[in-house]
Amino acid sequence: MSAEPITVSITRVVSPDRAREVAAWARAGQDLLSSSPGYLGSGWVRPDPESHEWHMLYRFADAADLALWERSPEREWWIASALGLVEHAREEKRTGIEGWFDEPSTVEVLESAPFAPPRWKQLVSIFIAFYPLSLLANWLLAPLTGPWPLPLRVLVLVAAVAPIMTYLALPFVTRALRPWLLRQPR
Repeated sequence: MSAEPITVSITRVVSPDRAREVAAWARAGQDLLSSSPGYLGSGWVRPDPESHEWHMLYRFADAADLALWERSPEREWWIASALGLVEHAREEKRTGIEGWFDEPSTVEVLESAPFAPPRWKQLVSIFIAFYPLSLLANWLLAPLTGPWPLPLRVLVLVAAVAPIMTYLALPFVTRALRPWLLRQPR
């Protein structure tokens, strides 16, 4: 690993109508980033308010500290929290002071997979979690709610299943399916 400072430049694609949400997401990321060992600074740049491209720069004392950040659970959570909000377009890693100002001594360009999986894969993931959970909840609640009017039965079912889907089932399914969800078509 390099003992000189390393700068990372990331380009993300953002819909202008989601700019406020992405700005909040970016601030949260910078807060997490700033507490990492070896962190030297970071910032976001937008060419103009209507631009689809946002550029983030962050800098670490050396490649080892950067690797710690890149493998951290905080970064994993932060990146996952933007699923469907931003698309990762391009990443460059540069060493030395030139990473901020001059031509770099080394440049590593990493092209990444699209940040959000296609909607049909999202649909499959939700179905895998929702169908068995809905079936189980209907089976368990039927003896209690059987004679109730349909809107009330559905309300109780949704109220019981939605938190389980949000906090348990979908996170488990998306973690399990992550390689498939983020795989690019050939």
